Amino acid sequence: MAALALGNGHALAQDFSLRSFWQDDPNVRWLVETSVVTRHFQPDPAHVNTQRLINLERVGANGRLLGFASFRNSFGQPSAIAYFGQRWYPIEQFPEFHVKLAAGLMHGYRGEYKDKIPFNQYGIAPVVVPAIGVSYRRVASELVLFGNSGVMLTLGYYVY
Repeated sequence: MAALALGNGHALAQDFSLRSFWQDDPNVRWLVETSVVTRHFQPDPAHVNTQRLINLERVGANGRLLGFASFRNSFGQPSAIAYFGQRWYPIEQFPEFHVKLAAGLMHGYRGEYKDKIPFNQYGIAPVVVPAIGVSYRRVASELVLFGNSGVMLTLGYYVY
C-alpha cells in the first residue's frame, strides 16, 4: 500500500497491488486510440512517422490502467506493447487534464533495428511511457513521449 498526498488532502494513489487493477469497478471506461501525428527529435531517413497505432486501454475510476497497442515502430516494423500504469489528475480545477505513466513490454524491433531500444533481448524490451492528456466527454487526446526519440499525438474515444 502506498499513498502520495497533495496539500489539500487528496491522495493521488492509494493501492498499487495487482489486485487493484482487476477489482470490480462500475466506473471503468475503455479508451480506443489511434495516432494522429508523430515527430522524431532527430529525424532519420529510415524513420516512419505514420505509426498506424490502434490502442485499447482500460481506465478505472481510481486511475489504474491496462492496455494493449498494435503499431508500426519508427522503422515501419509491426510492433506491439502490453502495459499497465496509472493516471493522475493533478489540477483540481481542470479535471479533464491528466498525467499518465505506463510501463510494459514491447515487441517488434528486429533485425538491423533491434539495438534501437535498450534491453531488447529476444525481441522483447521493457518500456516506460509517460504522457499528458485531456478528455472531454467521450473524446481524449494525449501527447505521448517515446523515450528520447520523439513524441506522438493520439486521438481516442471512450466506448465505455
